Amino acid sequence: MSQIDLKQIDVIAPNFKKRYSGVTSTVIRLVPIQARDIAICAAAPDLPAEVPQVTPSALWSMSRSGPSGARVWHARRNNEMVAGLALKYLLGKRLKLLFTSAAQRRHTGFTRWLIRRMDAVIATSSKSASYLEREATVIRHGVDCELFQPVENRAALRRALDLPEDGLLVGCFGRIRHQKGNDLFVKAMIEACRANPKVRGLMMGRATPDNAEFLKGLKDEVAAAGLSDRILFRDEVAVEDVPRHFQALDLYVAPQRWEGFGLTPLEAMACGAPAVATRVGAFEELVVPGETGTLCDIEDLDKITADIIELLSDETRLQEMSAAARAHVAQTFRLEGEAAAIIAIYRALLNT
Repeated sequence: MSQIDLKQIDVIAPNFKKRYSGVTSTVIRLVPIQARDIAICAAAPDLPAEVPQVTPSALWSMSRSGPSGARVWHARRNNEMVAGLALKYLLGKRLKLLFTSAAQRRHTGFTRWLIRRMDAVIATSSKSASYLEREATVIRHGVDCELFQPVENRAALRRALDLPEDGLLVGCFGRIRHQKGNDLFVKAMIEACRANPKVRGLMMGRATPDNAEFLKGLKDEVAAAGLSDRILFRDEVAVEDVPRHFQALDLYVAPQRWEGFGLTPLEAMACGAPAVATRVGAFEELVVPGETGTLCDIEDLDKITADIIELLSDETRLQEMSAAARAHVAQTFRLEGEAAAIIAIYRALLNT
């Protein structure tokens, strides 16, 4: 971890959760880019070396003010809002408090109380903003379009990843649990494999111990259908290997029952894989039906299955949608755009 002088820092982005999560991913992606234009660092127990950061313990003894006077404290979790309030009102740090909300539900009374005490709020989607009882700026997540981009030789990439080189590969990535709809993916893929001998499936992600039986049931279902050689299961891979797995896909399926924002369809589309997604999280704001993928109602297994089969049945159309998906993300959802929009909020707070 490089040495950071907090006296020179205008913005602090706390990340108090040790386990890797979507919020952690956001901090890892954004802070290095934002650091090119504003004095920002993360405050976290352990992040990759390329992220400017300090340990949380350094916060308690930091100077009262930053180079611009008050600093911005950008929280993304309840405990980080609490810490910001404690630093400001108990320890006398000059802070402007900012919170980003991705929740797609009514907040608890305690969370609403915390949010009311923020100086500004960002929502990651229009739907998230609709659950807030105060004004918020909508800034959708973006994707690193240099890291997530199509590859010319997909067969060679699959060979390097020990994946089937031939056929049409359909992916579903992320945590293995009921809310993510992994069971819907398996059921849909069994039918898709039966309908088209060229189809292959890949489910990739980690199952926590309490979801081990759920994962075992999925594998048993695939085995019972005689498709263990065509519907594959892979554990969570290192962060640096994730883009390559998206690049290996022809189609991505996001069958979630609930989601906060949901970045995986964007990452897939950036790599040229159209997305079949349910109407949860921000998916309705990310996917253009008929152009970059399709949208299905939650739990609508019949439509999820039909859409997968239909898209894979016409490879010319699939290629057209692949190009459209990449162009859509590159034009609308670049990570640099997200970073710049958030920096504008930082600067507005620093100047008040």
